[in-house]
Amino acid sequence: GIGCLYDMTDITRGEEAIKVSLERSSCGSLPFFHYITQNVVSHNARVVFSLAQIGDQDCCISCDADCLSSSPPCNCAQREGESPYTSDGLIREEFLDECILMIRNPQKHNLMYCQECPLERLKNEDMLDPCKGHLKRKFIKECWTKCGCNKYCGNRVVQGGIRCNLQVFWTPEGKGWGLRTLEDLRKGSFVCEYIGEILTNKELRSRNLRRSGDNHSYSVVLDADWGSRTLMEEEVLCLDATFYGNVARFINHRCSDANLIEIPVEVETPDHHYYHVALFTARKVDAFEELTWDYGVDFDDNEHHIKAFRCLCGSKFCRNMKRSSRSRSALTLR
Repeated sequence: GIGCLYDMTDITRGEEAIKVSLERSSCGSLPFFHYITQNVVSHNARVVFSLAQIGDQDCCISCDADCLSSSPPCNCAQREGESPYTSDGLIREEFLDECILMIRNPQKHNLMYCQECPLERLKNEDMLDPCKGHLKRKFIKECWTKCGCNKYCGNRVVQGGIRCNLQVFWTPEGKGWGLRTLEDLRKGSFVCEYIGEILTNKELRSRNLRRSGDNHSYSVVLDADWGSRTLMEEEVLCLDATFYGNVARFINHRCSDANLIEIPVEVETPDHHYYHVALFTARKVDAFEELTWDYGVDFDDNEHHIKAFRCLCGSKFCRNMKRSSRSRSALTLR
C-alpha cells in the first residue's frame, strides 16, 4: 500500500511498466491505498472468466500475428464494422467522436431503461421509481487468451497498460490531488484504465454507509449494458478504487468538456455486466495539462448511493453550478 512512505519517482512501486511520479513540490501524504493493475473481486460480485463461454464468434482463433493488419479484420477487431483502433494505437477518430457525442448529449441518443432499475431498487425495494435511463454505449472488443494472435497484437491496447508519462500533483484550485500528463498526447490516445475492487452495488452502498464524515468515494457504476436484460443482484456491479486501485483514482471530474472519455472494453467475457473502463483522450492534450473526466454525476439525485460532491471543475458547462443557480432562483420565487 501507499501511505506516508512512498517513492516520489514512482507511486506504483514498479507495478506499472512506466513510472508515475509525484510532484516534488507537493506537501502532505497521498491517501492510503493498495496499488493494483487489474480489477479484483471483493466478495459477492459474479465475474466468471471461462474459455468455454467464449464462442468462435467472440474470438479469432485463426489469427497468428497482428489482427489490425489482417484483411479483412478478424472477428474481434471488426465488431463495430471496422477496428476502433488505428495501427499506431489510437482510437479511430470517427469511433471516438461518436462516443463523445453519445456521452455529452445523452438525451439525443438511445437510453436503455430497466424494468426494475438496480439503482432505484437500492433506494427503496418496496416502491420502485421508474428507471431514469442508462446510456447505451459503444463497446471496444479486444483480443484475449483464446485468440490466435500474440500479446503485441494491435487490438490489445488497453491490456498493454499505461504507456504515457503521468504525474500526480496537488491542484491549486482546491480539488485535492490530480493527475496530469508530462508529454503531449494525441487525440484518441489511451491513458489508463480505471482499476478497483469489483463490488455489487449493494456492497458499495453498505460500504458507503459505514464511511465517516464526507470521505470521498472512488467508485464507478458498470451500467453500460443495463436495460438489455434483468440482472441478478450479484451481476449489478461497480468498481471502487478507495482501498485498491491505480492512478486513475486521482483523475478529477470536469463537467461535459473533460479531456478524457471513458469507453467500455470487452476482454475476458462477452457478458457485458462486467467490462473494463478505459480512459482515452477526447482531444489533443498538452504536456503538464491536468487530465479530467466527466464522472456522469447527476447533481440533482440526492438519493443516489454514490453521493454527489461540490463541483469545482471550472467548466462553463458545470452542472453543479447550474443546479446552484436553480436553487437560488427557487429561493427568490419563494
